Amino acid sequence: MPEKTVYIETVGCQMNVLDSELVIGALKRKGYVLTDAAADADVLLFNTCSVREHAEEKVYSALGRIAPHKKRNPGTVVGVIGCMAQKDQEKIRARAPYVDMVVGTGQLGQIPALIDAVKETRQPQYALSLGRSDGGRHEVEASFESYDPVRDAAMRPTPFQAFVRIQIGCDKFCTYCVVPSTRGPEQSRHPDHLVAEVRQLVDQGCKEVTLLGQTVNSYEYALGDGRRSRLSDLLARMHDTPGLERIKFVTNYPKDMTDDLLDAVHELPKVCKYLHVPVQSGCDEVLSRMKRNYTASFYMEMLARCREMVPGVAVSSDFIVGFCGETEESFQKSMDLVAKAKFKNSFIFKYSERPGTKAMDRFPDDISEDVKKRRNNDLLMVQNANSLVDHRAWIGRTVEVLVEGPSRHGHREAGPVKQLIGRTMTDHITVFDGHDRLVGQTVTLDVTDASAFTLYGTVRTGEQVGVTCAAEPAPREEGAKRIGLALV
Repeated sequence: MPEKTVYIETVGCQMNVLDSELVIGALKRKGYVLTDAAADADVLLFNTCSVREHAEEKVYSALGRIAPHKKRNPGTVVGVIGCMAQKDQEKIRARAPYVDMVVGTGQLGQIPALIDAVKETRQPQYALSLGRSDGGRHEVEASFESYDPVRDAAMRPTPFQAFVRIQIGCDKFCTYCVVPSTRGPEQSRHPDHLVAEVRQLVDQGCKEVTLLGQTVNSYEYALGDGRRSRLSDLLARMHDTPGLERIKFVTNYPKDMTDDLLDAVHELPKVCKYLHVPVQSGCDEVLSRMKRNYTASFYMEMLARCREMVPGVAVSSDFIVGFCGETEESFQKSMDLVAKAKFKNSFIFKYSERPGTKAMDRFPDDISEDVKKRRNNDLLMVQNANSLVDHRAWIGRTVEVLVEGPSRHGHREAGPVKQLIGRTMTDHITVFDGHDRLVGQTVTLDVTDASAFTLYGTVRTGEQVGVTCAAEPAPREEGAKRIGLALV
């Protein structure tokens, strides 16, 4: 029987990376073999993102490149899956009529059966969730299935790091964002299932898990009898997993940064002292048009509380520049906030108008591309200066690093000693020279130098290769609020 092969390209966020792992894992159990050459594949899948126009155009460009291959090999199955599929099902086949499958984010579990249907009928197959206004909440929720089958370590970037989806969807409805439409209503997974999944991952050799959600700190699961499991409770339960070394979670929503969660981050040694909390703008008028539901002063108070309750915590953020109606005065407020907040790093994006969003319906995209580029660069310059100060403050300190592998930009690649890369418990990228056997291990380094983006270190003399536990939590200032964890 000839070998069945599948090729996949993934665009977008960590949620998409996880979805691709799960899809390929399911297909491998059906006898498919993953190939990194599109020309060798029987099935070509494109896992897509709709957050920005550039991400969508990358997919259409990729579809254009494989058109000659599809023409020469009409039996090849071409599928577009994920957010773009959910949002633009008809447009996709209008631009690329040779696409055989259009599968939304809530129907990824159907992909093996849909491939079989294409092969049997040679007819296009659609599998999509309901739109947010196409039914009642429970009906729409049911159409977005959580897809979390048995995990496949071979599909992960490293076998010792994994993503775990703890919720799907979003109910925040920021005016610029398509996620509530493409991922559906916010739904949290049962904590028992999540704890079991983490144990399974550790059994596969995983040492670090990153919990994913569109607004991950909004996680809450009703257990009955008035009991609820919050993210803090989930962290406490996962923390007891033998063999697990690190827990991260992204992305956080400012208004849901509760004291019980910060207490968990401080008190639980395996939880990374790192928070990614997007602010998007420093101007209240812009935040209001974005429907972020907080002010810049609220964000700064939240940030101060994070640093008070979790001493030494590293915080990163997101910004959108050039949003509708952003004046020079509005943009200067974002510049001022970045200068004052002193984030470890920030991800800065130029506003991209997205069809189907409230911003596109309500506000003109009135900032020129040249102004967006200039504001992007100006904000980046302020952030990079802060990042340099943050990173250089680590020189002379000792850090524990989970070694991920060879540095992509390393120059020492010959022999067993390479330039390796890993991350600290505060998510600082660290580069150092080390032996191959250190990959996948937690090692102790002395930080000797730093740039705005990277720490540089040396392995401590006599360092033993093995598991290194996180240090005890740092003491907090007197008066910092303490709330116990409610264990479920």
